[in-house]
Amino acid sequence: DRKVGRNDPCPCGSGKKYKHCHGKLN
Repeated sequence: DRKVGRNDPCPCGSGKKYKHCHGKLN
């Protein structure tokens, strides 16, 4: 699933919010 909210935990498993992790790549 690629539908991850910016404030949801990043699916990469870092434990960071998506917007502070892989979210900023898009």
